[in-house]
Amino acid sequence: VQLQASGGGLVQAGGSLRLSCAASGRPVSTTSMAWFRQAPGKEREFVAAIRGSGSRTLYKDSVNGRFTISRDSAKNMVYLQMNSLKFEDTAVYYCAARNNWLVSGWSSSAVDYWGKGTQVTVSS
Repeated sequence: VQLQASGGGLVQAGGSLRLSCAASGRPVSTTSMAWFRQAPGKEREFVAAIRGSGSRTLYKDSVNGRFTISRDSAKNMVYLQMNSLKFEDTAVYYCAARNNWLVSGWSSSAVDYWGKGTQVTVSS
C-alpha cells in the first residue's frame, strides 16, 4: 500500500483545513485508514481512524467534535476535515493504514503502512 498525503498549510486559529490521502495498492474499503501527527519534540500520536467499511470511526479526545475522518471508495481517498483549528494542532500529519481494524490502542507500532507527512501550521 502506498499513501500520499496532501492539503497541509498555514491557517489561523479557528480556521479549517482538509487533508487528503491518496491510496494505491489496496482499496480503502478493505483497509483501516488513519491519521497521525507529530509535533516538534513530541512523539507521533494517533488522531483519527476509519474502518474499511466506513462503519466505525475513532478520534483522539482533543480533536473529537472538531475533526472528521472520511473516505471515498470510488477515488480510493481518505480525508481529514479539520475545523476550529488550534495552535496545538500544529504538526506534521501522516496518513497511515492497517490491514485490520483496531477497536482501541492505535499507536505508531500498530500501523502497517505510512505515507509521507504534510505540514499543518496553525498561527495563534
